[in-house]
Amino acid sequence: MIIDLRSDTLTKPTQGMLEAMWSAQVGDDVFGEDPTVNALEQKLADMFGMEAGLFCPSGTMTNQIAIRLHTRPQTELICHKYSHIYLYEGGGIMSNSHASVKLLDGEYGKISPSDIADAINPDDVHAPETTLVSLENTMNKGGGSIYTLEEIKPIKALCDQHGIKLHLDGARIFNALVVTGESPKAWGAMFDTISVCLSKGLGCPVGSVLLGSKEDIKRARKVRKSFGGGMRQAGFLAAAGIYALDHQVKRLAEDHDRAKKLGEILEQHPLVSEVFPVVTNIVIARLKDITPAEMLQKLDAEGIKAVRFGKDQIRFVTHLDFGDEGLEEFGKRIREIR
Repeated sequence: MIIDLRSDTLTKPTQGMLEAMWSAQVGDDVFGEDPTVNALEQKLADMFGMEAGLFCPSGTMTNQIAIRLHTRPQTELICHKYSHIYLYEGGGIMSNSHASVKLLDGEYGKISPSDIADAINPDDVHAPETTLVSLENTMNKGGGSIYTLEEIKPIKALCDQHGIKLHLDGARIFNALVVTGESPKAWGAMFDTISVCLSKGLGCPVGSVLLGSKEDIKRARKVRKSFGGGMRQAGFLAAAGIYALDHQVKRLAEDHDRAKKLGEILEQHPLVSEVFPVVTNIVIARLKDITPAEMLQKLDAEGIKAVRFGKDQIRFVTHLDFGDEGLEEFGKRIREIR
């Protein structure tokens, strides 16, 4: 048995999800005529109390569309230096929107209102205009760390004060909400746009939805077209999203529990110096006396897959295809590595 913990994007559709996909009603989404896509977009918009949604192939696309909406050349966005939109989206901010980026530091990938306030540019001919702040929840490079609603409120107030848009890369937003118990609608009230990924912990084969105002989503649809994101009979994929929202949100707590146990196992390993606090389904281990490449080779020999996550770190991500049997087997195999 291969224990693949490289990402929660590796999951396969459950039988129930496959049946929902197989029976989906479809049309041409580029013409706005796919009933299942329309239902998914409205379902998520209603959940977050937002006006409209746009189904896209990936979270990278939904993020990049949002950035395109809220910036223009000679403007600047603020985000954490480890944000997915900056590190892992192929330089899309610059190539798609021609915008500048101001990168902030912060513990476990989170940025504070005071740091954001200091980073807002003055109205000066020498500086790009600050038009957007982007946050990530959960924070991938922060080990699945989460923002709470109380942490977001002062950031929202600051953005409103300065006329700055606020975007959420909600790649794993439901993981965060399962932990905090906060409502999606409360979060929707904080942001101008939210990207919700369906292909990670929710277990869909592909897809993300961008949420926002009707005006923004109308503009976003045109940007999606220019990005090549029109998917025609996409209802087969959207049906998976509807099924996931109905059946696979609460079970995210199981992934979190297994991640905590996995972290406890790693903390006891002689080649691990530190494990980031495990809050959701991401476990980051800092290594000692071994390089990530060497550790990954040893793990691979034991049938365990993970990814390098920095000069001395590796990452594991729990998911719906990793159960108690896999966790028990992981514990046995990791103890064989020295």
